[in-house]
Amino acid sequence: MQIPRIHPDTIEEVKSRADIVEVVSDYVVLKKRGKDFVGLCPFHNEKTPSFTVSPGKQIYYCFGCQAGGNAIKFIMELDKRNFGDVVLGLAQRYQVPVKSLAPEQRQELQRQISLRDQLYEVLASAAQFYQHALRQSLGQKAMLYLQEERKLTTETIQQFGLGYAPAGWETLYRYLVENKNYPVQLVDKAGLIKPRKEDKGYYDVFRDRLMIPIRDVQGRVIAFGGRTLTEEQPKYLNSPETELFLKGKTLFALDQAKDGVSKLDQAVVVEGYFDAIALHAAGVNNVVASLGTALSIEQIRLLLRYCDSKQLILNFDADKAGTNATERAIGEIANLAYQGEVQLKILNLPNGKDADEYLQNHTVENYQQLLANAPLWLNWQIEEIIKDRDLKQATDFQIVTKEIVKILQNIGNSDTLNYYISYCAEILSLGDTRLIPLRVENLLTQIAPSHFKTPARPRKQESKKPKFTVATTEKSLLEQAEALLLRIFLHCPEQREMIFAELEDRNLEFSLSHHRLLWQQSLVFPLEDNDLISKLENRYLELAEDLNILSHVFHLDEKNKLEIIRTPQVVQATLACMEKVFREKRHRYFMEQWEKVDSKTEPEKERLYYENAMGEKRRIQELEKQRQFSIIELF
Repeated sequence: MQIPRIHPDTIEEVKSRADIVEVVSDYVVLKKRGKDFVGLCPFHNEKTPSFTVSPGKQIYYCFGCQAGGNAIKFIMELDKRNFGDVVLGLAQRYQVPVKSLAPEQRQELQRQISLRDQLYEVLASAAQFYQHALRQSLGQKAMLYLQEERKLTTETIQQFGLGYAPAGWETLYRYLVENKNYPVQLVDKAGLIKPRKEDKGYYDVFRDRLMIPIRDVQGRVIAFGGRTLTEEQPKYLNSPETELFLKGKTLFALDQAKDGVSKLDQAVVVEGYFDAIALHAAGVNNVVASLGTALSIEQIRLLLRYCDSKQLILNFDADKAGTNATERAIGEIANLAYQGEVQLKILNLPNGKDADEYLQNHTVENYQQLLANAPLWLNWQIEEIIKDRDLKQATDFQIVTKEIVKILQNIGNSDTLNYYISYCAEILSLGDTRLIPLRVENLLTQIAPSHFKTPARPRKQESKKPKFTVATTEKSLLEQAEALLLRIFLHCPEQREMIFAELEDRNLEFSLSHHRLLWQQSLVFPLEDNDLISKLENRYLELAEDLNILSHVFHLDEKNKLEIIRTPQVVQATLACMEKVFREKRHRYFMEQWEKVDSKTEPEKERLYYENAMGEKRRIQELEKQRQFSIIELF
């Protein structure tokens, strides 16, 4: 449909009323920086924010791709919409009266504007009807539910405009169409009635349900949520999407929460309508609720434009469905959270309760204390990974480690990564502090190599610090050594106790995942078990793990048999090789940290990294001598 030419006065009025920060915040998470706002540019991929929005000048500009302009151009470029369509949309949003250049086109333009106004009007009338019905005898059951089960006061019921949809099939239809004379097509477009499939006529969408108005940011009713008062399914029914209502771009109670979010500089998202209502009734007024669907990035951006710190707390139910909803929400926000654009925390209330249930037996101060202590999302995810897992069992240990590594691999900030490596290493060491350095190294080994190869920032010209490189043969050397040691362990029972003791004394563990799993599974059985190989093969079949990758360990060929003839020397050679690789990684890590640290501002840290690196270097030289002396031809 062609948009009539809009009068210049209207265009100028739209420009003056449309807030560039509000408009851009629908698409970009912005962070206050001085007088301006910054964020990641939506017009090109970038990791460091170079996109600036100036509320004073009402313009945006990207220093990376040079995109720039006002609010109208921003929407045109990003949504690929024409000028007239964007101006019309902003005029509706900011309630600017619209006029066209050609008098004959004014009627069409007004029709487009008035449709939304009419929808607002019919939805407001429906809300009044439901509120009135709640206070009549036919709404007594719904009122008792609100007052006795939900413990809501009359003031809270009025604040949220709660109502009741009578049980009849055409009660609202008759009120709006026959009594109020609204066009039936308009009531249909508002999502309040549906056409019958067989007979002529319409029926009410909501029947015998407690009605909860859903409002836009400006407080206008745009849809409804209806809770059943019987066993009818679904328990909660939302209005269908309409010209005014899009589930993925709407948050319940945002109109009442936006001031609280801005004042407290924190936003809380709960799952249910009544969780949000109960919290507002208790005085926690920075809370919104999702609408029964997965929390979308559009909803997050809408919410966070009222929160400078971008601190967001998800307080979903602690049951399986709630945990899944939290995971889905994290999936939407993860990229922003990893980049530090959102400060994401997760709150699961004790005993699996939702917020409404919790407040029935606890004070609002108790809830606020839980909010203050809510863990960061990475901590929550790690806790979910280890929940119901026995880390003393090899299989659980492997599963947990694998999932933890997946999380760590996504952390781009080196300081954050170092913190969580240490945090996870403590968990995996099960209270044995001697194992923490080993667990740290194991995690570092499994994280993507890019974390070790990131170029150090440029140093001053006078810097004489040496550079270092990663050995290209490291993995093959390590694989040979580990495989050989496992062969000896499996085929030479008399050597098992000594190998186990040496690995413990040196704090060494197998680095390659298939070797590590085999080692963990072998320790399930007694060291002296003469049938160990057969039992391990059966164990692998039970776990549906691939045995082919370990066939050279389980079965000896002529070359393998010759390798283990001089068993004591071979064991020392393999252990020296494994520890050498372990120490080389530690040396690289300390050197990289030393290379990054600023010697002027952190001299003590620079000295510590250098001493650690040199200590590892000396140990590497000792191990190389041991390895060559023991059995030089093996590696």
